[in-house]
Order: sequence, then structure tokens, then C-alpha cells
Amino acid sequence: MKKQSRILLGAVFCAAMLGSCTKTDGLLENAGLKQAIDKSALDLNNAMAEIAASQAYSILTVSDDGTSKSAIDTDYKVYIPLELVKGAYDYKPGTSYNRWGISLLRYFSKSSDNSKLIVNMPLKKVTNPRSLRLYAPEDSLLTNNFSIAVSDYHNNYNSYHDYDYILSSEISVDNTLAGKLNIKSVVSPALGTDYASQFAFTESYTANYKYVSGDTTKSGFSIKNGEEILYEENLMTIKNDTARFGREHLYTLTIGNVQIIRNSSSRTVQIAVDGEIQEAAVVEILDKIADPEASVCKKRDIQITFEDGTVTTVSALIGESVEDIKTLFESLHQVYFAAYVVDWIAYDIYYQRN
Repeated sequence: MKKQSRILLGAVFCAAMLGSCTKTDGLLENAGLKQAIDKSALDLNNAMAEIAASQAYSILTVSDDGTSKSAIDTDYKVYIPLELVKGAYDYKPGTSYNRWGISLLRYFSKSSDNSKLIVNMPLKKVTNPRSLRLYAPEDSLLTNNFSIAVSDYHNNYNSYHDYDYILSSEISVDNTLAGKLNIKSVVSPALGTDYASQFAFTESYTANYKYVSGDTTKSGFSIKNGEEILYEENLMTIKNDTARFGREHLYTLTIGNVQIIRNSSSRTVQIAVDGEIQEAAVVEILDKIADPEASVCKKRDIQITFEDGTVTTVSALIGESVEDIKTLFESLHQVYFAAYVVDWIAYDIYYQRN
């Protein structure tokens, strides 16, 4: 009888120990996940504060203010390689009113031959594109403190749905390198779209966007510090008959060493730290509005419920940086300032020489 009592007590003790270990492991996992998320969000916010304060950010994020032409004739065709537009051009104040029929070269003079296309102009004109074709008396006081040096350029336009475009450039402000912009875009009626753009800031930060269409469409946006991922969203959709952009198949969000994965085939949403799935956490992706290119910086949020019952969202963790990330995301789609400064000048140089 005593032997049976000892066995029973031993079993109860082991069960209590196992329960304690399970509870402790869960708490450790919960604490580790919270710590990882907080650290990753802090690193991202610090990086975004530096990026948003840079001159390069204010240049890259110039938005469409209505100065671009509303539409291009689909019959219009042009092929402009760097060889046909190279040279250094300096801005000089003009006295004409804002008219699209007036060549931008009216406001620029060629200062020297060069193997690159170099455009020197006032930064104020870059950040306010509408003023490029609008003379103001105070323009005579402006200095050409902005420069973009284009080392590779290729613009082969056949229609809105058929063109290929390359731009590689360095941007300087006050003779100091501010960043590098690279764009490669191919649009084909047969093959679809293959687009990639990158802006490299001088503090080792880069913002990257990619989009490849087809039966399987892939898009991605990232902010990195060197090779370290601070923020990255990737989306893969599969074409179907009911949705223009297809049905979401795989979505991943990475912030530092934390990754959230939703796979439609398994109908699961998981969160991992350094590749290890956190089984105790519950993750829910909140789509506020149907979005063909779903993103936290657009119409999506992610809610995380920890084992202890506390709840947070990715947008809450990132805070004010969400708006800066959104602006970067949209700017790398359009890169308006490149169109205003490089493309329109390249067009005018090309037509003047040809």
C-alpha cells in the first residue's frame, strides 16, 4: 500500500512538473515574441526617422501635381538611348509662362559634353515641378544646387502597353551624394509587366519595389539596412476568371526577425521568430478594403494575440512610420521626379537633335 502511495505521489509530482514546464515554456515563448516584435519595430522606426529626414526622401517623394500630360497618344513611338541625349545641362531662368508647348530646354543650356546625361538645377524646382515652366523674378537668385547624373538610359516607347525603360542615376545636393535611383521596366502585350525600382539612400538604407505579372503575379516592397531586412512585404496571386489581379495565394510580412505568413492553400496564418513558428500566438490579417496589391501601408493590418491575451496590431507597433512607409511605397511605383526632370528633358534634347 505504501508502495502504491509513493507511485501515485510520484505521478502527481511529475504531472505538476510537466504542467509547470509547459506554462513556463509558453510564457518564455510569449515574452520572446513580444521582445522580438518590439525590437524589430523600434529598428524600423529609427530607420524611417532617418530616411524621412533626408533630402533624398523629399526628392523621391515628389508627387503628381498635375503637370504631367494626362494621356499619351497610343500611336506615339520613340526610341531614346543615352547616346542621343548625353551631355551636361544647366538650368537658367526663363521669362516664359507655363505652357506645355514650350521645350524645357528653353530653361537649360548645355555646359559641356559628357558620357552621361547630367542635369544641374535648383532643388526648389525639383520639389515643385509645376514651377519648372513658370518664370518668377526670384528665380534669378536660385543656384543649381541639385544634380542628377544618368549613367544608363533607355526609353523605347510604343504604347502604354508596350515599352521598355531603364534609368540608372546618382543624385547630389550641394555637391554631396544624396542617393542613387535605378529603374527597369518592361511592359509587353504578350508577356505582361516586369518592373523594378530601387532608391539607395546614403546611410546604407535602400527602398525596393518589384512587380511581375502573369498567370502568377508577384509583387514586393522592402526597406533594408545593407542586407538586413527592416520591412518587407511579398504577395503572390494566382490568376482566375473573377478577379483582375488574381486570387491571393501567399502573403508574407517581415519586420526584422519576425515573419508573418498567410498561405491560402493551407488556410493558416502563422508568425515566426528567426524561422521558428510561434504556436501559442494567434494572428489575424485584417483587410479593411479589398486591395489588389494588399499591403499594411495601404488597406491591410495584422492583429496579434499573445498567449497571455494581450493584443496588438502591426500598424500600432510601427506607429507614425506607417505614413512614411506608405509614401515610399507609392513613390517607388511612380517616381514622378524622374519623369519631370529626366524624361521630359531627354525628350526635348532628342527632338532638338533629331
